[in-house]
Amino acid sequence: MENNTPDLNELMARIDLGKLGALAGKVDLASILNAASNMNDKQLKQLSRALGVGGSGRQRVLPAADGDYYDYLDTLTDSQVEVAGRVHDFMRAEVMPIMNEYWSRDEFPRDLIGKMRELNLLRSIWNEDGTRKPDATLIEGVVILEACRVDVSTAVFFGVHGGLATASIALGSDEEQKKRWLPDMLDMKKIGAFGLTEPEGGSQVSEGMRTTCRRDGDGWVLNGEKKWIGNSTFSDFTVIWARDEETNEVRGFVVEAGTPGYDVEKIQGKIALRMVENGHITLKDCRVADANRLQAVQGWETVSQVLKLTRAGVAWQGVGCAMGAYELALAYTQTRKQFGKRIGEFQLIQSHLTHMLADVTAMLGMVMRLSHIADEGRMDDAHAALAKVHTAARCREVVARAREVFGGNGILLEHGVAKHFCDTEAIYSYEGTNEINTLVVGRAITGLSAFV
Repeated sequence: MENNTPDLNELMARIDLGKLGALAGKVDLASILNAASNMNDKQLKQLSRALGVGGSGRQRVLPAADGDYYDYLDTLTDSQVEVAGRVHDFMRAEVMPIMNEYWSRDEFPRDLIGKMRELNLLRSIWNEDGTRKPDATLIEGVVILEACRVDVSTAVFFGVHGGLATASIALGSDEEQKKRWLPDMLDMKKIGAFGLTEPEGGSQVSEGMRTTCRRDGDGWVLNGEKKWIGNSTFSDFTVIWARDEETNEVRGFVVEAGTPGYDVEKIQGKIALRMVENGHITLKDCRVADANRLQAVQGWETVSQVLKLTRAGVAWQGVGCAMGAYELALAYTQTRKQFGKRIGEFQLIQSHLTHMLADVTAMLGMVMRLSHIADEGRMDDAHAALAKVHTAARCREVVARAREVFGGNGILLEHGVAKHFCDTEAIYSYEGTNEINTLVVGRAITGLSAFV
């Protein structure tokens, strides 16, 4: 993690020894210094801010831009903090320097995959037998949070491979298939994608899936289309969900890149998540061996379980995106000057920042509690849907305020907030639109369904 605490020499240079001597005659200074020696980094930052001098020609030390105002992340265990720290450092060292270039090019920086492999993040979440670690949802959440504070697209790449695709294999495979696919997925030697959404159906795909499969001898023949499939332009395989022509049940298949009848076209012209390569997949008499059919799939119920797991992760995306935008805005207001003053000194700017921080704080508390419920095995669809509804909507508001704080500079990639502003639109729409997730929650709390 970054450390913005002034060093000892800098602090000593600011101390007026005469005033310090006078203070020692009034308070137990030795006890105060002893207490300071036991403080953690965050507490020392707060102390250094308190010691800042506003007058006498000296520059007051301004607070660091930190969206975790209630110190929620201080409740993490040492191992969880270590994982979060690895992602924090990686995003700033490897992603931040190149993300604007690749966002402009509408490409994913594939060289990052090897560097991400070295982080070994997925083995902090999944076991090789397809079960999850006891704190898997919380670990996954803080990984997503730290990624999205810098770049949402990187988090989406991770979520598609390590969430949707891995969960499909973990929940839908038999033991032999898990042994065949999961180790390479957890080590990121094989990259997966998840093919569910179709050109004519996102929200309605559970009932209106048009992609079909039919048994043909010792294999299956797939026909149809899938759209918005992240990673699919370069993935080693895609999990394709299709409706059985004979039984009408939903089945899952691992379709490897290069399979005859399987074609992927990159979707062009996006304004959000431009570093994510989304594909439009066409399946035309695509033949897949029965060994590549996910043997343990229980119809749509398996798909629903996968989506429930990953919807919690998308709620964390909203928090990370909002937190990153808030932190950029706060830092900007501390240096940008207009009318002879830093804009952070203006009342309306402080109002924006306060409301942004309140939203981020509430969102972070919500997703941390959601993750605890999930890791206890008590999360249901409505729990995940409520978090996604709230964080996606609040993220939209926070990022809009952040862009407004930047004024005209807010539409330039170089200032960072423009990318967050665009990316939040994707967060608002995928993993269930906010309207659909609202009705999921409404059905749970009333006992009455409003779905048509």
